[in-house]
Amino acid sequence: MLELTDATYSQFVAEMDQPLFIDFYSPTCGPCQQVLAQLPALEKHFEGKAVIAKVDVTRNPKLAAKYEIRSVPFCVSIGAKDKMVKDYELGAATPARYIRMIEKAQGKGLLARLFGK
Repeated sequence: MLELTDATYSQFVAEMDQPLFIDFYSPTCGPCQQVLAQLPALEKHFEGKAVIAKVDVTRNPKLAAKYEIRSVPFCVSIGAKDKMVKDYELGAATPARYIRMIEKAQGKGLLARLFGK
């Protein structure tokens, strides 16, 4: 599992060639532990097609500030080409929700599924 930090985030995102899913968490947060437990399955599901990462907000205040995180868990999906946030979720969600977020970052959102874009 990739752990991004204040020091590694910018270079990693600049060089990434796959969509990125980031779980911002705190080690003392109960719902965060539920989300963290889902990450290995997401990583396996998207192996070679997306990067699944986590960020400990207690150790990485610059990233927490960049995303204006006030509550965790907070997850984002980022597109590989434009490096823009494609979707986000505040609070723990279902694995299906996280899959949809990653698919959106892959360009497989509703319009793409309907019209093949």
